[in-house]
Formats: sequence, C-alpha cells, structure tokens
Amino acid sequence: MSDFLSGFRIAGSGMSAQRARLNTISENIANINTTQTPEGGPYRRKDVVFETVPDTKSFSDLVLNQGGPGARANQVQVSDVIYDRKAPLMKFEPSHPDANQDGYVAYPNVNLMEEMTNMIQATRAYEANVQAVQATKDMALSALEIGR
Repeated sequence: MSDFLSGFRIAGSGMSAQRARLNTISENIANINTTQTPEGGPYRRKDVVFETVPDTKSFSDLVLNQGGPGARANQVQVSDVIYDRKAPLMKFEPSHPDANQDGYVAYPNVNLMEEMTNMIQATRAYEANVQAVQATKDMALSALEIGR
C-alpha cells in the first residue's frame, strides 16, 4: 500500500508545481500592459523554477532505505520564482502618462504567444499527473479486488 501512496505523493507534487506555474503564467498575461508597478517601472515577467526532492515517507524509511539500494523516487517542488532580465519594450506614445521625456513608454517584455505555449505545456503536464493519480487509484482498487 505504501507504494501506492508514494505514487499519489509524487503525482500530487507534480500537480502542485504545475498549478504554481499556471498561476505565474496567468499573472504574466494579466500584466502584459502594466507600465507602472509599486516597485516602479513596468511589470517584469516571472518564471517558476522547479527542483526535485526525495520522496521520503518518514525518518525510519530513510534509515532503513526501504526499496533497496538505488531505488529512489523524487517529488517536484517550486524552488524559486525568478524575474526576466530582458529590457522592457519601448513604444513611442508621447500622450501616455508614463511616457519619458522622449515620448517612449516602457512596456513589459511579455510575449503572449510564448506565455500561451507555456500554459499549454503546463496544462498537459498537470493532466499527465492527473492520469498518473487515476492509474495508481485503479491499480490500488484492482489489488483490493484480488484480495476478496
């Protein structure tokens, strides 16, 4: 049963990570035209960084090394949210309230096509984790049926 729970934990961590990525992508799209932020200047695009962490159930599992040598399963988690360092897009709009002395407005360097591509990729990764949870659930139910 613990192997089934491990499958649920791993797929669940993937779903959580992809949800965070989708939230960040949505924030980027929502701020595509934000020329002023509380920090000053245009909105800066954000990106999520993932890292793997060992899937450990308890301290005793670490000590006993359950699963044998070399048997490792990893979860994923968000390790950081980084800001894009690209320069803002400068557009000539002299009547805009945020225009500089030359009439240019600094807009976020957010590419809608890139964000939509990232969103599709994150959605598909999320769906793959949902399918892994469903497959694990089906296997656990089948195992219970065998015991009847």
